[in-house]
Amino acid sequence: MTENNRITCYFEENMKLNKHIIAILLLIAFINTPVIAGNNPDPVNPPNLFEEYTLSLYQKLNDPDLKIDAFEMAMKGFFKLEKDKKLKNERYLSIIDMSLSANDDRFFLIDLKEQRIIRKSKVAHGRNSGGKYAKSFSNKSGSYKTSLGFYKTAEVYTGKHGKSLRLDGLEDSNSNARKRAIVIHSADYVSDKFIASYGRLGRSLGCPALPKEGFSGVIDKIKEGSILFIYYPHKHYLSSSTLINSSIQKIFDKGIPFKKRG
Repeated sequence: MTENNRITCYFEENMKLNKHIIAILLLIAFINTPVIAGNNPDPVNPPNLFEEYTLSLYQKLNDPDLKIDAFEMAMKGFFKLEKDKKLKNERYLSIIDMSLSANDDRFFLIDLKEQRIIRKSKVAHGRNSGGKYAKSFSNKSGSYKTSLGFYKTAEVYTGKHGKSLRLDGLEDSNSNARKRAIVIHSADYVSDKFIASYGRLGRSLGCPALPKEGFSGVIDKIKEGSILFIYYPHKHYLSSSTLINSSIQKIFDKGIPFKKRG
């Protein structure tokens, strides 16, 4: 065999080997290519419609101050409670992010019908939960601390802080809310003026107190059966909450259960 023939055979053999390698690589790539929902439905790994819907709504809200983790947990609890027919006022969802500074806007009122945040404001935490930042939480009477978790708004009444809204805790983390008289009320110490004087927002005895300005309108919207979610990345709460750990994908098996109400 001549030198030229040997070189030709060498390249032919390598081309055959390379073709096998390329075929294997293409097969691996095909197997690992994600299926686009709606184009190639996969009965084994169906698309997570909850995550898709929640992300879409979060993007519409378009507010970087509202953390995606807090919003996703709030929506999970909302859908679970709606499925169990425990909500009377389904239009509004309120989220308080206690991981933010008390000097920042951390109360978010979301209109689920209009799919937008209609109110952002400061909100006080319990005086024994921390100073500028809340770091300790409790459901015990006399603790003067904030309680985490999902609440359902109840009746409006007039108390020592004027117009106020009672809350019912829906989890072990806040089940004593009514017993502790944890309510939403307004307060002078929830203001920029107070921060300017004392360096931080004022604190309550455990209630999520809101600014006086615009307070009545907020209460009129969220009263009588809407959801309030008080969020903080507390390990025990995150691992023990039945609402945020509930599997709600089955709710979405027949499509998105919650549509923009019109």
